[in-house]
Amino acid sequence: MSLIGVLRTGVSGMNAQSNRISTVAENIQNASTTGYKRTSAEFSSLLLDSGDVGNYNSGAVETTLRRSVSEGGPIASTNSDKDLAIQGNGFFVVSDAAGAPFMTRAGNFVVDGKTGNLVNAGGFTLMGYSLANGTPNPVLNGVADLKPVNVSVMGQEARPSTAATVSGNLSFETEVYNPATSTISYSKKNSLKVYDNVGRPVTLDVQMTKTAANTWSVEFFDPAAPTTSLGTTNVTFDGNGKVNGGGSALVDVPNGRRITVDLGGLTQLSGDHNLSGTANGSSPTSVSGTAFGEDGTVYAVYTDGTRKAAFKVPLADVASPDNLAPRAGNVFTTSAESGDIQVGFAGQGGRGILKAGALEQSNVDVSTELTTMIESQTVYTANSKVFMTGNELLETLMNLKR
Repeated sequence: MSLIGVLRTGVSGMNAQSNRISTVAENIQNASTTGYKRTSAEFSSLLLDSGDVGNYNSGAVETTLRRSVSEGGPIASTNSDKDLAIQGNGFFVVSDAAGAPFMTRAGNFVVDGKTGNLVNAGGFTLMGYSLANGTPNPVLNGVADLKPVNVSVMGQEARPSTAATVSGNLSFETEVYNPATSTISYSKKNSLKVYDNVGRPVTLDVQMTKTAANTWSVEFFDPAAPTTSLGTTNVTFDGNGKVNGGGSALVDVPNGRRITVDLGGLTQLSGDHNLSGTANGSSPTSVSGTAFGEDGTVYAVYTDGTRKAAFKVPLADVASPDNLAPRAGNVFTTSAESGDIQVGFAGQGGRGILKAGALEQSNVDVSTELTTMIESQTVYTANSKVFMTGNELLETLMNLKR
């Protein structure tokens, strides 16, 4: 056995434990980093041919670094509705300032004050498919057509009414309308507020005329043009006072949509005339927040509490996540060993689901790391003893010639 080989082996052992302690240091410092994946140092032996019997050439140890990317961390609830966690497989697709795509499990997103984009603590922008033109068709093996998720681009929006409801009781005691004796052209009159195409409230007159014992004519008018009907229908009732015909009416809102007014909730029972009405739509409202669905749909939340789907966040995956190449900012890129990126939606193809108001913690167990550190320290010291012993033997050998 060569004494130089002993020195080389001791150095190899110390270098291996140095690598191991370096991974422990990185893991411990990132124990509180959202979505961080721990790194471990794995060792394999390198043996040398010893040649003749009785001689032995000590080899070395080779270090391989592995990152536990596929091992999920615990999910913790937060107070922010923009925090996202992936429960299961998959990665968020994010981009840096230059637009280069990356993958990450760090879902601690906030709205960037300058751009309005959703960015995480590493400064990476969340990417998704815009729903402005309907359901997206993702590129399965790429990130083409992905755009920064930014609900502020929705701006203000007016919602014209498309449906309404008139319900309540029409008094059974109301006399059948007689045009010869009546001074007005209806039995009862109410109003219904709807919204036109620009979000202005429009009040419609609802005139109800009892034309037979179990039949009422329901007609809608614009008060500004009281002689022009906007829509009408005849509602008939059975012997129990329930609607059995004409349960809806089509009404053309001035400067608005043609809406369907549901009249199926009307009754004709003994007692007072008592009606109520509702209509969808609203005045112009602005975006006040963001909400996420488990399938990755991003909703723009308006000041009136309504919401509209704006983006859909995909999840990326690879065949071998543990072989992804890590980059600064807690992100990953593909490598030859990881396989190509595959893109799909949450809950599909083995991908996990999104949980809003939650974050995935790092998968580092600090107690395990401390145990590993103590073990590495002990082995490093033992290797240093091997090196010092070999050095002393080498000095003794050199002194023999003096």
